[in-house]
Amino acid sequence: MTVAEAACAVLPAAAPSKADQKRKLPLLPVAALLKQQQTLTAVERFAKLHESPDAPLHEKYYRDLIPLERPKPGEQYAFEVDLDLCTGCKACVAGCHAQNGLDEDEIWRTVGLLHGGSANAPAQQTVTTSCHHCLEPACMHGCPTKAYEKDPITGIVRHLDDQCFGCQYCTLMCPYDAPKYSKSRGIVRKCDMCSGRLAHGEAPACVEACPNGAIAIKVVERAEVVEASNARQFLPGAPSPDHTLPSTRYKSNKVMPANMLPADFYVTRPEHSHPPLVVMLTLTQLSVGAFGLTLAAERLSPATLGSPLAQTVFACAIAVLALGASVFHLGRPLLAWRAVLGLRTSWLSREALVFGLFAQLAVLYGALTAMPLLPPFPFDSLLAGFAPSIRAAAALAGVLGVFCSVMVYVVTRREQWSAAQTVVKFFGTTLLLGAASVLVVTAFTGSSAGFGSLAVKALIFTILAATFVKLAVEGRTLLMARDLRQTALKRMAVVMLGELRAATVVRFALAIAGGLLLPGLWAYGSVRPADPRLFTVTVLLLLAGSEFLERYLFFRAAPASHMPGGLK
Repeated sequence: MTVAEAACAVLPAAAPSKADQKRKLPLLPVAALLKQQQTLTAVERFAKLHESPDAPLHEKYYRDLIPLERPKPGEQYAFEVDLDLCTGCKACVAGCHAQNGLDEDEIWRTVGLLHGGSANAPAQQTVTTSCHHCLEPACMHGCPTKAYEKDPITGIVRHLDDQCFGCQYCTLMCPYDAPKYSKSRGIVRKCDMCSGRLAHGEAPACVEACPNGAIAIKVVERAEVVEASNARQFLPGAPSPDHTLPSTRYKSNKVMPANMLPADFYVTRPEHSHPPLVVMLTLTQLSVGAFGLTLAAERLSPATLGSPLAQTVFACAIAVLALGASVFHLGRPLLAWRAVLGLRTSWLSREALVFGLFAQLAVLYGALTAMPLLPPFPFDSLLAGFAPSIRAAAALAGVLGVFCSVMVYVVTRREQWSAAQTVVKFFGTTLLLGAASVLVVTAFTGSSAGFGSLAVKALIFTILAATFVKLAVEGRTLLMARDLRQTALKRMAVVMLGELRAATVVRFALAIAGGLLLPGLWAYGSVRPADPRLFTVTVLLLLAGSEFLERYLFFRAAPASHMPGGLK
């Protein structure tokens, strides 16, 4: 109930009694004032309340736009936007920016544009939007450091700045682009509905700043939010609400045309490339592939893959390099240890833990492999007996780590990062670069005669097959550029063939040369390399270059979902 409704419900005080009227006693000024207050009407009481000097300066403009009572069980606070009153003036954007002290390029509330209709009856609608304080916030579930919390009473989703280490994963998880990364602080920040102001009866900055009262804070039933999300009742042009159950309500008395689309619906642009993640993902998959394929190939033809110690040292060195590169992605790298705090809900935490376990087990196996080079010491034979089990556990942990990497991006629900796309890319890189790496170490530490073994032929076939499958999947994606529908895959293809055309062409050229032509000539042609070392290194460098570019395109050409935009 608003203040106006509460005031209207108050009955005016009873009139003075007949006895008082007969006596006609003079009243002192204080008594006269008290008597006058007893005879105020409900409207006069409401006006006097809002003229109180103790009230916030602008309370009379927003008091009806915030709830009088806190949410009850099963309820929460939510933004309500009256689209009929929103003119796109961006006063809410300016108010939010000033009140929260945001950086110059940091924006928590945006104003977008929907347009549609027909030539005879065109239609457009401005839309103000911010964090939706979802019932199932993806940012909170994906955060590896537990830097988000949802207030159990108000339902407000807060970001805990002190807990954040700036991995920016929440910006990939949120389908509405609500969390924003602050480079100057090295952390992510977002709207918290001005919860401090709201707790003291003051309106959030955007509510107070809007000159038309288009934004309000309401108490909503969570069950009603779920029902609306199930019915896809949210906002035209916005990402589907069934993933996070956003609580914001958009209302309008007008009937919008069925073809209303965001003003930037047909705009495609490259996204952030995340270079440290490009290096980390490519190298972890190379390391896991090198370690696991060495074990698998030795089962085919033992003692033909060069030095086992050299194979292990190479895989371990790459793993340590990859984990080191991942730290540079963090805005606050000294807090990297917090990456495992969100194991219960975050695949990023699981990825960090499992790859750390893989590196430790691989290094331990390498140490056990190097034991024959050391002087004898007590229990050396006992320790050597654990080597096969540790090797198998490390290989299993590595494969599980790659699976966690796949899930990190699959759970974002972006179409271009679907399970089918990501599994082929990540496990394809694992097989491709792993096989090439094993061949390089074999060339440098083994005999040239070993290159005719069954294990080496299996590795070459692995390179050929993995390259063919990966290029076929990516080529099919590029063909989506001709699709009449504006899907996420079409956007990805348009960006790859447009702004990122050079990177796409070089990626395919390197993959064809290093993954098809050279291995094909070696395996099925009459040409045999005079120097296996130069040949294998060339193949590995070509493939590594192509895979780095593929991972670069994986991030750069993946269009992010967001609320309707188009107004700058």
